[in-house]
Amino acid sequence: MSDRTVGPPERFDRLKLTAHVARLIRRHRLDYAAFEAICKAARKETGLRRPARSRRLPRLLPEASLRQFYDAVDQGGNLQHQILLRLLFYTALRVSELAGIRADAVDLAAGKIFIERGKGDKDRYILFPESFRLTVKAYLAAHPDNVYLFESRHRRPYSSRRIQQIVQEYAARAGITEHVHPHLFRHQMLTWLTAQGLPDSAIQLISGHASKKSLEVYQHLSLADVQSGYQRAVRQLEV
Repeated sequence: MSDRTVGPPERFDRLKLTAHVARLIRRHRLDYAAFEAICKAARKETGLRRPARSRRLPRLLPEASLRQFYDAVDQGGNLQHQILLRLLFYTALRVSELAGIRADAVDLAAGKIFIERGKGDKDRYILFPESFRLTVKAYLAAHPDNVYLFESRHRRPYSSRRIQQIVQEYAARAGITEHVHPHLFRHQMLTWLTAQGLPDSAIQLISGHASKKSLEVYQHLSLADVQSGYQRAVRQLEV
């Protein structure tokens, strides 16, 4: 591809340079594949490399703020909110997965919950603390007609947006200045379990994370293999 000599890049601001490249593409009637091939060749010729992708660490609540949050939840006196927001933390569930739990998916005897069609349209089981079983059992007994574990007064499951609002309401009551949102509790729990010494393979199974590279490493594990480590770790929590 030839054209009049383009001046040094510093002479062009980004908009002018973009317009110039667009004119060249139209003039030479390049399709996407041809343009992509030219860009690839230009990167190789000039030695350009893509910058490393930065990975931002999730921001976590200080332990004092986490306790403040759950103190505010308990002081609110709404049993459904108390159970919902503690399960959000204990299970490290995504908020959409929490909202979609069916009442008959809770296995009290085994201390686990079936998550149907979670992220990536995958089914899996998640654990909850042994110390929480009686609370969940009493809640289920008090709501025998529930189709979903958590339902509104209109007998509909909570939406992800409604759970987000509930979280923000209690954060405001607790006077927490940090940004508090449902996914934060997932980060909190997975960080806590990691700090308690659970191996990556156990964390992956509990969290529902999956990648093609990790499947071979994790496929030999069952939920029973991580049960004791999980229960031991959550016993140390003070919320």
